[in-house]
Formats: sequence, C-alpha cells, structure tokens
Amino acid sequence: MKFLQPLQMGRLIRRYKRFLADVRLPDGAEVTAHCPNTGSMLGCQPDDARVWLSASDNPKRKLKYTWELVETAPGVLACINTARPNHQAREAIEAGRVPSLAGYAGCRSEVRYGAEKSRIDLLLSGHPSRPDAWVEVKNVTLAEAGTGFFPDAVTERGQKHLRELMAQVAQGDRAVLFFVVNHTGIDEVRPADHIDARYGQLLRQAVEAGVEVVAWRADLADEEGNPSGGLSLTEPVPVVLDE
Repeated sequence: MKFLQPLQMGRLIRRYKRFLADVRLPDGAEVTAHCPNTGSMLGCQPDDARVWLSASDNPKRKLKYTWELVETAPGVLACINTARPNHQAREAIEAGRVPSLAGYAGCRSEVRYGAEKSRIDLLLSGHPSRPDAWVEVKNVTLAEAGTGFFPDAVTERGQKHLRELMAQVAQGDRAVLFFVVNHTGIDEVRPADHIDARYGQLLRQAVEAGVEVVAWRADLADEEGNPSGGLSLTEPVPVVLDE
C-alpha cells in the first residue's frame, strides 16, 4: 500500500478540536490540516514535531491537507491516520501475507453483526475448511520503550467489540483482533492496563474464549528514518498478555 503522491513535510504547531492541526511548511507558510484521528494520540503530537501531510486537489474539500505521519522521536515514525489500518490489514490478508488468515475467497467490510449492533471491520468467508473469520482492526501508535500499548484512552467501544468477538466464537465462527502497528519504534504489543484496565481484562477473557490476536507492523520508514512512501504490513509483532 503506497501513498498516491509524495507527502509534504512540515512542523506541528498544534492539534485542536480533535480534527484540526496547524502545521508550518518549510517555506514558512502555515496551513490547517485535517487530523483523521478521534483518539487521544498520546505520544503522537510532540511540540514542533516533524509531520507529513497528504494533499488533495478535490475542490469540494474544505481542507487541502490531511495529517498522515509524525516523528515521535528522532527517526521514529507513526501513522496517525485511523482511516488507514483497515486498508492495510485487508491488503495484507488478500495478498496472503498473514498466514493465519490465508485461504479465504471473500472479504467484506463494515458488515453489521452482534447483539450490541456493531460493524465488523473485515468479514472473511469462503475458506475450504475453516469457518468465517470476523476481524476487528485496531491501530497501535502508543509506544513506551519499545512496547506498543492499546488503547491510548479508555474505550467503551473497544470493550464492546471484544464482547461481540467472543459471541461470534461461541456461535462457531472465528474471531480475530488484528493490531496494525503503525509505529516504527514498537517491538511488541500489550494491553494498556494502566489506561483502561477493563479493556485489558476483557482482552484476556476473549483470548481464553478463543478469540485470536495478531499484530503486524507497517513499513513506514526507510533506513534514514524518513517516510518510505509505503504503508504495507511486512512483519508480525508479538502480542504479550502477561500482567
């Protein structure tokens, strides 16, 4: 998965009203970019951080730029655009790069399901010998000393998704929590018990109930720590559930 056009580098001035970010471009001009992330973005908005924006020529758009990447530490990049992970996971699955989810003939997005009226990110069907797989995708960008944590804020919605996944397993289907690791400084993923203890409890219960958990890292940066131009998932990352 590649960006359609080269990204524009700038310096973060501030993020505000959740969906807006002011950025200073190299020529000194200041622009307001769309921030496609409703979360806390903990650790992903350092003062004066280098950021990268995608640009649109669509005249109907209110804002030309969209915030895509941020340098959280020297040479360490994170993708904050939460519209990307579903596409990243789908591309990797359909390309056969995720062995545990290979062999499915069909993949649908945003399918309604569950007693709590959720929408699953990806529904895989048509495997010759395995049941349908309900795949919930989560973006991991909170990093501390090489460990990625999810969530970065208390998430009742995320708790609901875990309950829904457990219900699908109870009905005889597969259910998968898919962590997309969009941070080059993360080497393992853990539940953020220090942020949302209930989510951590539910995640462990879900695994005991048969929900599968996988994590894959994206190729955000080149050897110099600059954007590689790609978002493809390239390697698995261990998920650690020890408390």
